[in-house]
Amino acid sequence: MNFRSLTRGDAVVIGAAVLLFIASFLNTTSGDSGLSITPWEFLGNAIGMYMVGIIGAALIVVHRAMPQPRKIAGLELNQVGIAFTVAVAWQFFWTILDASGAGPAIILGLIASLALAGGAVATPLVPALSADLMGAPKPQPMYGGQPQQGGYGYPGAQQGQQGQQPYPGQQQPSYGGQPVPGQQAAPQDQGAQAAQAQAPAAGGDFAPFWFAVPVQRPLYAEDGNPTPIAELAPGTWYLAVEQRGPGLVAQTQDGRRGVLQDTTGIQRG
Repeated sequence: MNFRSLTRGDAVVIGAAVLLFIASFLNTTSGDSGLSITPWEFLGNAIGMYMVGIIGAALIVVHRAMPQPRKIAGLELNQVGIAFTVAVAWQFFWTILDASGAGPAIILGLIASLALAGGAVATPLVPALSADLMGAPKPQPMYGGQPQQGGYGYPGAQQGQQGQQPYPGQQQPSYGGQPVPGQQAAPQDQGAQAAQAQAPAAGGDFAPFWFAVPVQRPLYAEDGNPTPIAELAPGTWYLAVEQRGPGLVAQTQDGRRGVLQDTTGIQRG
């Protein structure tokens, strides 16, 4: 699970769920009544109102953090979670209207449920809430599962450092038209060679480039199959080998190719 994909709206949902959990241990009646009754003394009340809201918040957060979306009865987890939070807010609203001498458990529960439902519903709609909570991580070059420092697939590699092998596309240093002794050009990866060979055939002046995604995004098969074949993760460089309409044909580190349909916010190397 990737918790870096959580948004500010998810933080609101988590905070509201914590308040709702605290409210479940408070008194449901006002101090004037002389009674001390918590929602847990009526299990149906505690589970039907408080715990359903907490479960809804958990479904929303889990859906956001999972690399592959899960479904319940054909609905995604976050859709079920949003329905739970709205139902709980609706129930608290009518409970406090109908109750005489509502205690802190009901009052705090209403506030928490409204914040919970508001955060769940508004997160996809409000840019300020849909922004990344931790910020997009700085991409670290990865190839073959191991970080590369100045090697293949690292668009920001420093050039001209002593003893460092040039990455693909970097010219070998020379002196007087002859290569400098002791320095050899690094072999080009077959995947990069193939991508460069295919780029002219794809038409236009497209040139392969490295890119990183700001959040996890699915990679679909080139034949149009709607099932993702891979998940592009932040912090990893991928090779764009072809323009496919508004999307890009991307190649992963293990050689798989697919279509990235959502290219908004990608970082070019």
